[in-house]
Amino acid sequence: MERFRSRVGDLTLLILVILAVSTKVPAIRTDISFPQAPLCKTTVQGRYLISDNKGTVYVGYVCTAPLLDSVSRCCPLGGERFSCQGCNLASQCCNSYEYCVSCCLDPSRTREDLAMKVKIAKPVTAGTYASAFDYCAGRCRHNSASVVHENAYASDFHHCFSLHQNSSEPKESKTEASLTGIDVLVGRPGESCESVCRSRGQSCLSNMLSLLNQCDILQKYMRCKNGCYVSMGADQPAEVAEDAPSHLNPGACLYTQMEERLFCEGSHQHTRRLCPCA
Repeated sequence: MERFRSRVGDLTLLILVILAVSTKVPAIRTDISFPQAPLCKTTVQGRYLISDNKGTVYVGYVCTAPLLDSVSRCCPLGGERFSCQGCNLASQCCNSYEYCVSCCLDPSRTREDLAMKVKIAKPVTAGTYASAFDYCAGRCRHNSASVVHENAYASDFHHCFSLHQNSSEPKESKTEASLTGIDVLVGRPGESCESVCRSRGQSCLSNMLSLLNQCDILQKYMRCKNGCYVSMGADQPAEVAEDAPSHLNPGACLYTQMEERLFCEGSHQHTRRLCPCA
């Protein structure tokens, strides 16, 4: 009996060996694949914030660097889409590079077909941007127009995505076109723009104050008989009342180079504000 079991075991082992040798098993499997995660283009300027394109040129998100996916290099879906936090929509300038890129990517502000025709540099032979994301990432970086004395920023809002086009159209005409549908009102001494607009049943548009913050615009709506000067008050743009103390330069118009200080609530007892209301 033991000899019979031994022969049966040997026969079974022989059959298994034959089957193993005769079966064709490819050395390399070609039917197994892993889905490839979509890769995102991202900004790399800041340490704490990152803006990505989510695989398409018009889907811009902002997230903090630790939340960035290590494989796809994309922000999580909970990121802020097309956020313009810290941006002045009138001047199209922001105080953060990442939010500048995100705001610029909004299709209502940047058209891909037009962005891809813009030259990267001034020479005629310069190339063009490959996508709206590349355009926004390039435009939002610092440039020589953002600094004064070569070592300081002219304003905290030095990340701009607007194009400064060469045009024969006067700057004043462009500003007036942007103010279409907006009432430009002059307040009384000591009155804020918030109060000026509210007295007319309207609201002050703080994002439009930068359009009025120009000497040529001030001179159109006010007398400015003692000239136009740079100031630093929260009540700009404005004109100093004629009955103000002499050291305040009565009759002078004032504007600021620090657009982040333009607020509807600002006021000064000796100035009359120029206000955008709607």
